[in-house]
Amino acid sequence: MDTRIKPVELAKAYRLINHGPTVLVSSRYAGTDDVMAAAWCCALDVDPPKLTVVLESTSKTRSLIEAGGEFVVQIPTVKQVELTRYLGTHSLGEQSDKLARSGVGIFDMPERNQPFVAGCSGWLACKIVREPHIQKQYDLFIADVDAAWADERVFSEGHWHFETADPGWRSIHHVAGGHFYAIGQPVISD
Repeated sequence: MDTRIKPVELAKAYRLINHGPTVLVSSRYAGTDDVMAAAWCCALDVDPPKLTVVLESTSKTRSLIEAGGEFVVQIPTVKQVELTRYLGTHSLGEQSDKLARSGVGIFDMPERNQPFVAGCSGWLACKIVREPHIQKQYDLFIADVDAAWADERVFSEGHWHFETADPGWRSIHHVAGGHFYAIGQPVISD
């Protein structure tokens, strides 16, 4: 594991996603790993930390999450926009070598049995709060965040530092049709 990846205090974990980035969702179950892109993920609560994410009913990642109950939300960077697009437009159900073709780097965290995507700026380890009606009706998953980490080159002391980090570390935001924006410049308010 990269030594620049540091734990994030759970009370501040919501800050990793509260600015609305496109995320990568990964899961492992019964020896199968998958990663998908998701544009709809948001913080739901601070204490205990919770988030929501929309997962298409036909995705293989979703079936792994439903079976195992755990997943990881990652914040990809500008450097990973093509990887994110690929993971969001190809299905493991249709392409058994999707992860190998994508070139995604996977690593393990100590005491975790989920795949973590290398090169991201933040990671949130999640356990689903089972709400079958909401999951089936709206494709919406609620999860408890039980651990979080961030790359100190862009997030430290509970805050993003996009303005001082290399621009390649900025988060990406999908708007439609494969079109992404990078997070912009800060606006300081007194």
